[in-house]
Amino acid sequence: MAVGFPICVQCGTKSNPCRCKVVGPTVGFLAFAAAAVVEWPVGALVYCFRHMKGRRIMAHPATVVYPTVNRAIPI
Repeated sequence: MAVGFPICVQCGTKSNPCRCKVVGPTVGFLAFAAAAVVEWPVGALVYCFRHMKGRRIMAHPATVVYPTVNRAIPI
């Protein structure tokens, strides 16, 4: 049984001379997935009591974690 490794490619960026990024988006996706495993169940539980706070917790991997990691690695 083979396990695949996700590779994300983002072309058209101006952050490097090649205008393509592979490492940043791939590591960003892995960080997003790791954060989502923890934050989505917590956000769902909080959502039961405080709707807006739960939504912000569940959105955190997509709005903060992925973009931060993606921008931090320019290649």
